[in-house]
Amino acid sequence: MTNHPVQMFNYNTWANQTILQRIKELPSTVLQQEVNTTFPTIGEALAHIYALDKCWFQVLSGTSMSKALEACLPLQQETFRYSVDEFAIAFSELAEQYRAWFRSQEDLEQALVVENPYAGTRSIRLSEIVLQVVNHGTYHRGNISTMLRQLGHASIMTDYSLFWYQQPVESI
Repeated sequence: MTNHPVQMFNYNTWANQTILQRIKELPSTVLQQEVNTTFPTIGEALAHIYALDKCWFQVLSGTSMSKALEACLPLQQETFRYSVDEFAIAFSELAEQYRAWFRSQEDLEQALVVENPYAGTRSIRLSEIVLQVVNHGTYHRGNISTMLRQLGHASIMTDYSLFWYQQPVESI
């Protein structure tokens, strides 16, 4: 039987690498070209995805959300000027940390109390946090697709339905 949170995480990893591979085919300047959308540059959008993925990983690992945000939000400023190769490495290393975390979990349906400094306290299942990571990445990869088109470049499809027919980057 498929473990859906793990499968969705594998999709998220594949989709991140797929869009990074597309960006790698373009001039390196595309990461820092300004556009009028959610983020001023593709580099800033990727840095945001990475920082929040890292934040949620820390929460899943037992760090309070406020401490995770304090540690991870500065990553946006530290990484937004990364090259596409540096982003690919950072996302790949973080994906491996998630995979190790998955292997250590016996029950992804167990609840964790999350004290979100912006929204309050709530009990959330580990599987729901994983789906939040995936959903957040999907949303912002859509932003990146729009940004690429605004800059005169074609994007690439990263739909979950396409992932069904692809060999996953790496299984857990």
